[in-house]
Amino acid sequence: MNLLWQHEKAYMKDLMEAYADPKPAPTTIATLLKRLTEKGAISFNLHGKSREYFPLIDKKEYSSSYLKNMISTFFQGSSSRFASFFTNNMSLTEEELLELREMIDNKLNDSKK
Repeated sequence: MNLLWQHEKAYMKDLMEAYADPKPAPTTIATLLKRLTEKGAISFNLHGKSREYFPLIDKKEYSSSYLKNMISTFFQGSSSRFASFFTNNMSLTEEELLELREMIDNKLNDSKK
């Protein structure tokens, strides 16, 4: 998905070229593109026998959906359990923790308005 978001549109050969060595097998990329198409995350336009792929959802929407699903699956739908796990298991620096505190304080202030 990241490569498609970067390129906006790409053929499979373009995606293969964008990977660093060792490159995945073409069948691996083809399978991934098929699954993403079936899930409605990407689509393609046919140009002869070639498919030009493009994303159907933007990165923020995809990330949000993925994170919500992960919280639902692994943390019983509890954002506070996720936050607890994240802050206790990610070896965050003091600067990162202060940044998180500032984000939370800003969100709390916004909700009071």
